[in-house]
Amino acid sequence: MRLSPDAMACLMPMHVWVCPKGLIRRVGPTLQKLRPAAPLAGRRFLDVFELRRPRGVHTLDDFAGPEGARLQLAFRSAPCTALKGLIIGLGEGEGALINLSFGISVVEAVATYGLTVGDFAATDLTVEMLYLVEAKSAVMEESKKLNQRLQGARIAAEEQAFTDTLTGLKNRRAMDHVLARLVDERRAFSLMHLDLDFFKDVNDNLGHAAGDHVLQHVARILVEETRGTDTVARAGGDEFVLIFRDLVDMPRLKGIALRIIRRLEEPILFNGEPCRVSASIGTAVSTQYPAAEAAQILHDADMALYASKRAGRARATFAGEPLRRGSDAAGNGDAPLH
Repeated sequence: MRLSPDAMACLMPMHVWVCPKGLIRRVGPTLQKLRPAAPLAGRRFLDVFELRRPRGVHTLDDFAGPEGARLQLAFRSAPCTALKGLIIGLGEGEGALINLSFGISVVEAVATYGLTVGDFAATDLTVEMLYLVEAKSAVMEESKKLNQRLQGARIAAEEQAFTDTLTGLKNRRAMDHVLARLVDERRAFSLMHLDLDFFKDVNDNLGHAAGDHVLQHVARILVEETRGTDTVARAGGDEFVLIFRDLVDMPRLKGIALRIIRRLEEPILFNGEPCRVSASIGTAVSTQYPAAEAAQILHDADMALYASKRAGRARATFAGEPLRRGSDAAGNGDAPLH
């Protein structure tokens, strides 16, 4: 029984029919697709393919018997794709039939040559493997998307965990994290502790909505008066902490503090009603300590803050600084931070 070329192409799309002289008579459509520039028919089989197994074979007659033999070969020209095959002799004067496959390199070959399911025989297990590979790729892509969503959710959750919901500033937890990192890195920094003056009067007289409005307004001013590398946090209630990375110049810090106080003393309108607050500030500078510790710096800035309160409010005091009553009120600001 002799199969038609179409039947051969359907059953074995990567077959090679070689004549007794070693010339290629016909190839399957998929095999020809691997070398689209010129027809393979008419070329010498061993000029197209490098025979790797078995070794020492120079003609097809050396191993093309009716019982068949296994081959390992590769294209001689780039891309030098490796192939596996089975060769069977077709009898006197007919030559040999070789059926080729990609073996385990099929996935790479599909990508290299743009092959599709239609390039393989319907009964070829390669088709099933391609479906599995495609399914795996789809699963991995979905897994990647899921991981990206989870990563986004984690980042959002962490951001929320470090953010004060009312003002949008960092919260106490974030402040502690920044302080610990600066201390561990032995970076120079200053810490400014600010507490609003007369804020209780706003809540008592105009209500908590007015108080929230004031806190949001204060937050905006503090962000405007600091740099992108600084940290502005709401430590709780009407208390705020400003951390200035690599800024320890005390006259400059004094100027920033007094300018903040001046801006906060400007009336803040809420529903047409003026809300009047001010601020007392205490500042500690890390370079004043032999070995900076976050808890000690926070404590000393807090003590300086209450020294400002006792001196009459609306003042800025440095930790360890002898307070001269009235000299540190908000009328003495100097150069801006920016």
